[in-house]
Amino acid sequence: MTPEVTEALAGFAALGQEALAAGFLVFLRVGAAMAVLPVFGEQMIPMRIRLGLTLAFTLVVSPAVLPGLLAMLDGGTPGALMILTEVLAGLSLGLALRLFVMALQIAGTMAAQATSLAQFFGGAGADPQPAMAQLLLIAGLALAVAAGLHVRAAEALILSYDLLPAGQLPSPAVMAEWGTAQVARAFTLAFTLAAPFVIAALIYNVALGVINKAMPQLMVVLVGAPALTLGGLALLMLVSVPLLGVWMLAFDRFLANPFTAP
Repeated sequence: MTPEVTEALAGFAALGQEALAAGFLVFLRVGAAMAVLPVFGEQMIPMRIRLGLTLAFTLVVSPAVLPGLLAMLDGGTPGALMILTEVLAGLSLGLALRLFVMALQIAGTMAAQATSLAQFFGGAGADPQPAMAQLLLIAGLALAVAAGLHVRAAEALILSYDLLPAGQLPSPAVMAEWGTAQVARAFTLAFTLAAPFVIAALIYNVALGVINKAMPQLMVVLVGAPALTLGGLALLMLVSVPLLGVWMLAFDRFLANPFTAP
């Protein structure tokens, strides 16, 4: 083997090692996001499938960001700093998306409490929650997957390298402001989704109070509780599709520009 061939092979080996190191950094960011990402990070999904999905997303994201990571590795950025920033960036994106799932759960819990359905099948699923919250959660996740969540998640991960580059710690003040805005948006969305049930329950309970005041001998609790439950189920049937449309619209808006405050 000639010296020229040996030198070329050594160069390829060094390049392969750098590519593996860059791929490992991408795996760290993708893995941190996948740990809490909606649908792909659910506890009901087996760990082996989640690991396979993480590797698949890594293979999708790596070609788009590999040149920049190789330049950072050549620039002598400390490896520990790059590992830390990759994990933080992945967790930030994943938790921001997880807040939309929590908004569905909070809205379902509020609606169930307002309509006296909070205890029915409360322990079903990996996370104990009322049946109404479980229904909204599963429907929302199915809708997100049907709308191409895997594609949008890969796009968000690639975009994250422009705003949260590897090897550079983000400003704590900026991240705190962004995180606070995402939490506020999640609670606002949850209250918006639960508003029809809360308003209907308030009006119904006020009407029961007026009836009880006018007719003290009437057992309004025995009459009103079953009617409230039936009305809650009927209202869920009528408004679940529009509510999921509102949730999906907010979810799409976030995925279109995930790193700006609402």
